[in-house]
Amino acid sequence: MTAQAAIARSVAIYWGDARRRAALDRWYRRFVRPGRLAFDVGAHVGDRTACFRRLGARVVAVEPQPALARFLRRRFGSDPRVALAAQAVGARPGRVVLHVNEANPTVSTASSAFLDAAAGAAGWEGQRWTRRFAVPGTTLAALIERHGAPDFVKIDVEGFEAEVLAGLRRPVAALSFEFTTIQRDVAHAAIARLLALGYRAFNASLGESLRFALPGAVSARTIAGWLDALPVEANSGDIYASLTPRALAG
Repeated sequence: MTAQAAIARSVAIYWGDARRRAALDRWYRRFVRPGRLAFDVGAHVGDRTACFRRLGARVVAVEPQPALARFLRRRFGSDPRVALAAQAVGARPGRVVLHVNEANPTVSTASSAFLDAAAGAAGWEGQRWTRRFAVPGTTLAALIERHGAPDFVKIDVEGFEAEVLAGLRRPVAALSFEFTTIQRDVAHAAIARLLALGYRAFNASLGESLRFALPGAVSARTIAGWLDALPVEANSGDIYASLTPRALAG
C-alpha cells in the first residue's frame, strides 16, 4: 500500500462517520471550550483537530510525518485559528529520528523501544516500519511559550508519551496520553511525570470507546493498578489527567 492510499484509508476511517464526529464532540466538550486553546500532539489526519475546531477552540496541531503534515496543511491551512507544526514533540528540542510505517502511518513512532515491544507481540503482527529519517523536534514548554497555555492537550505518539510529558514544565488544566499494553512501562513513566507536575485526578478510556473506564477520578496509584490489571488483548487506550476531578466523572 502506498503512503497516499494509507492516508486515504485513515481519512475514511476517522472522517467518514457522522455519528463518530458527534460522539467526539460530546466527549471532548468537557475539556475544550469555545475561544480557548487545545493542542493536538500527534495529529495524524486531524480528526481531533477538527473536533476541537467544531467546539470553537483554537488549535495547535503537531504532526511530524511529512505526508500527513501536507494533508493537514491542505485541510486546515486556510483556518487562521489552527496553527500547524510539522515537528515531533519530546523532552528537549532538536532532531528526532522518526520510524514511519507507510502502510499504517498512525503507528509511526519516534521510539525505537516501541518497535522492539511490537516485534512479535499479539495484535501487532504484520506491522512494518519501512522508513527512518530525522525530523525537527520541540517541547510542550516551547509550544506553550509560543502559542499560550492550552486548556487541553491530547497526546498520541506511539510509545513516546513519557518523552513528550518530560518536556512539560507546568501543568495545564487537563490532558490525555495514549497507552499500549505492550509498553505499560511508558505509561507508568508518564503517570509518574504527571504526579510530579501536581496532577492528582486520573481516569482512562479503552480504545476508541469514548467512555471512561472508571466511574470517577482516581489517584495515580489506582490508575496504575488498573493499567497493570488489563489483559494484553485490551491493546490500547488513553489515560486522562485533570486539575479538576469532576471533569473525569464517568
